[in-house]
Amino acid sequence: MSTASKITLASTSVGALAIIVMVHYQQKAEKTAMHAGVIRDIEQQKIKKERQADFAMQRALEEEYKKVQSVGEGSQIQNASGG
Repeated sequence: MSTASKITLASTSVGALAIIVMVHYQQKAEKTAMHAGVIRDIEQQKIKKERQADFAMQRALEEEYKKVQSVGEGSQIQNASGG
């Protein structure tokens, strides 16, 4: 085997190995990024559910207070003017 062919074989082998390592690294990075996206989506859904529950509780309290108290648009203006 000539020196040129040995150099060619070695360089192509090193190049192929470098490509394989790079592809595996890229796949791991993409998998990690996708997993982080799933975690972020789960957290956003959890926050959304909490906000919807808070909104429903506030809506129920508002309805309860409206039953107990009479709320009118002019009542605040009359109270502020002393009447």
